[in-house]
Amino acid sequence: MFFVDLTAYEYQAEDSFTDRESGFYALWYRPAYARLNVGWLAAGRPYPPGPVPAGFVEKLDLLLGIQWMNQCLGKHECDLCPPGEGPEGNGELRIPGAPGVAYAAPSLVTHYVAAHGYRPPGAFVDAVFAVDAEEWAGKRWPDVPFPWVPSQVERLLE
Repeated sequence: MFFVDLTAYEYQAEDSFTDRESGFYALWYRPAYARLNVGWLAAGRPYPPGPVPAGFVEKLDLLLGIQWMNQCLGKHECDLCPPGEGPEGNGELRIPGAPGVAYAAPSLVTHYVAAHGYRPPGAFVDAVFAVDAEEWAGKRWPDVPFPWVPSQVERLLE
């Protein structure tokens, strides 16, 4: 799937979080914030290459391990890698940006940066560094690691 960086995210109308500890509890809602695409790369489509600041890949990878967003049953293999050699992804990441804006990235975004030299937009890089990973990691159900979840959401409980 390919989307140009910083265009409006329209892949799914709702956002859903799955609890990373139970793997079952979930909540979903129609976001009130704008979602902007970042890192949706595809073979044969150009993307901005270049270096990223030290520590960016590690921080991004850490956040992907903390936040389980829009997890899908199927998997998507990196099609920038030779067939059968790339990692697979099945979810997304939301990073809060300016007030009312969240960046929407695929779970393969760290791989794209580290293995394929993708350089995300500077605003996304800054937003990733601004996330308090320790605070997000400390969130336990029914809280989720993202600050803009509406108080009135549908929650799937056991």
